[in-house]
Amino acid sequence: MSHTFKTIALIGKYSSPEISAPLLRLARFLEERHYNVVVARQTAETIGSAGYPMANLSEIGEVADLAVVLGGDGTMLNIARNLVAFRVPLVGINQGRLGFLADVSVEIMLDTMDEMLAGRFNSEERILLRAEIRRGNEKVFDACALNDVVVNKGNIGRLIEMETVIDGEFVNSQRADGLVVATPTGSTAYALSAGGPILHPSLEVIVLVPICPHTLAARPIAVSGRSTVEIMVINADDARVHFDGQRHFDLRKGDRVIIQRAENTVRLLHPVGHSYYDMLRQKLHWGEKL
Repeated sequence: MSHTFKTIALIGKYSSPEISAPLLRLARFLEERHYNVVVARQTAETIGSAGYPMANLSEIGEVADLAVVLGGDGTMLNIARNLVAFRVPLVGINQGRLGFLADVSVEIMLDTMDEMLAGRFNSEERILLRAEIRRGNEKVFDACALNDVVVNKGNIGRLIEMETVIDGEFVNSQRADGLVVATPTGSTAYALSAGGPILHPSLEVIVLVPICPHTLAARPIAVSGRSTVEIMVINADDARVHFDGQRHFDLRKGDRVIIQRAENTVRLLHPVGHSYYDMLRQKLHWGEKL
């Protein structure tokens, strides 16, 4: 048994009773191998803890050596943001189709975990973005994102007029439905559907992708992961900024969204043999006969 991990937290997709059976099966598997098992409190409130200790996410960050997340990519995004400050490595187990982040199938999770706990795994670091919204000289909101920070229109549906400044230098002004600022992890999410490039997750870059711009001259651009991206709302009747599609804040005319790489990275663990390109082929159906 590896001594790298002693306390392992199990976190299931919230309000999803169907994860009960695999999560408790995994808990028993770990207990039999003499690991300390902790179940996330919100998960236990849905499925029951079966006598295992419960903890909220901040407590998990303090005590866990590893967090195993059962759910889809959305659950992984949420847990990654909440645990990034604690540097707890994550393993994602998916009950459905394998995701970009949750890439271990529930059918083989016990065999896979056995290998990984014995020290046979691949590890990678993923960058996050941290954004703050400034209204005049006041910071009115801040949050981080693993996928993307998106400025876009709200319920009214009119175009937003924005100016973009990178590292203090004016880049452009544009009218569009919005702008996606994405990490390499997020390059296969909203940014991809808006016409952005796929970036390998090992890269330390940030990509800016316009959403339905009102000019053919607007194009995606990739910049250094150490850059500071500032988006100023010049004119908008109803604009919002979204973080991984899970949190949002309503913007006003004159607000500035200042985006930088977050200080910490998220550490993801994958089974030996995990291939990013193989995952892309499966998810995007590359290689199929035309």
